[in-house]
Amino acid sequence: MVLQADVIVLASAGRAAYPAWVRPGAAVINCGPALVSEELGAAGTAVEMSVAPGVGSLAAALRIQNVVKSSRRWMQEQQYRPWTLRSLKLQPLSPVPSDIEISRGQTPKAIDLLAREIGLLSDELEAYGRAKAKVRLSLLHRLRAQPDGKYVLVAGITPTPLGEGKSTVTIGLVQALTAHLKLSSFACLRQPSQGPTFGVKGGAAGGGYAQVIPMEEFNLHLTGDIHAITAANNLVAAAVDARMLHEATQSDKALFNRLVPTVNGSRRFSPIQIARLQRLGIGKTDPAALTPAEVSSFVRLDLDPGKVTWQRVVDTNDRFLRKITVGQASTEKGHVRETQFDIAVASEIMAILALTDGLADMKDRLGRMVVGTSRAGRPVTADDLGVTGALAVLMKDAIKPTLMQTLEGTPVFVHAGPFANIAHGNSSILADKLALKLVGEEGFVR
Repeated sequence: MVLQADVIVLASAGRAAYPAWVRPGAAVINCGPALVSEELGAAGTAVEMSVAPGVGSLAAALRIQNVVKSSRRWMQEQQYRPWTLRSLKLQPLSPVPSDIEISRGQTPKAIDLLAREIGLLSDELEAYGRAKAKVRLSLLHRLRAQPDGKYVLVAGITPTPLGEGKSTVTIGLVQALTAHLKLSSFACLRQPSQGPTFGVKGGAAGGGYAQVIPMEEFNLHLTGDIHAITAANNLVAAAVDARMLHEATQSDKALFNRLVPTVNGSRRFSPIQIARLQRLGIGKTDPAALTPAEVSSFVRLDLDPGKVTWQRVVDTNDRFLRKITVGQASTEKGHVRETQFDIAVASEIMAILALTDGLADMKDRLGRMVVGTSRAGRPVTADDLGVTGALAVLMKDAIKPTLMQTLEGTPVFVHAGPFANIAHGNSSILADKLALKLVGEEGFVR
């Protein structure tokens, strides 16, 4: 029993716990009447409390009582809490002003206040200014026993040139449910791309009196997720071209020395390199044991320049980047090829962000992305390039949904933004999962 405990409370005057009894990482709280500083070593963390002479067993009893009260309070904080949300009042005008005038006419509540109203703990929030914040995925663990709410999908093929309406309907629906019917409900929306925002279509914050506010922060930059996707995507593109150049201009030995350098007199494969060796059918883990043929197979991806499918991205409608030529500098030694820029939200990394259910899953999906085909017809992945870890680091904050609010102060998660014409056109699975826990069993998520 003691070996399974996360916290051990001692009330004995003598030594009541031995290192062998304590689970690694457990805390030991000594409430005994006579306390002697005692080192538990790596087994656990000892918390010592001083005591005045003669207080004895009464002090131990009071300490234990305080530990129980503190533990009970902590346990209550970890449970689901009903919402205490207070909606913001709307002052509709006639004629109806422009969307930006309506947005600027409403003062949003502080994001930490909204977070408390819907049951978030302070350490689950990462504020980005006053009106938006990232929500940590640890919430899913804390509320893992909480039944999910009800999921509502707003979908449609809107018969207008720009397909307006889905976001406005979604926001109007949750405002009606939460601000007027007093039901817990959450909107989950995509982050808008800067391309359409500065193009004909405009932003995606809704419209009229059904909007996410502040509109400017929602439509522009937000918390930098699209910038992170752009950086990660273009890192892959840079790695592709650099790898093709190095393979075309260096020997197997030179490539091997670059990929597996000697550090402090020894040479070792990284885990991602061992995984590549295994995919090649090479079961060796000692770099010195590879044959020349195995070294060649390991270091050469042999990408076919005409079959590279990975493109660079930018989150702007820049039509002159739709077809470009790279490798024009003299340092690229004549390795010129045609390629193109796509819009950032069309990146496969954006689709992965919307579909992933955690950091480990995201890293696995990033590693399996196919960037092109070798001359032998084999797919080449991000894992083969060795960039998967770097991509996961670039995306470590983007994986957290962003909390914002509607004009009436009801909660909204903004996360991911894959285009519907090339991907699934929905916000993220993680945003949905977090919201389904927060609304409670009788709440609604859209």
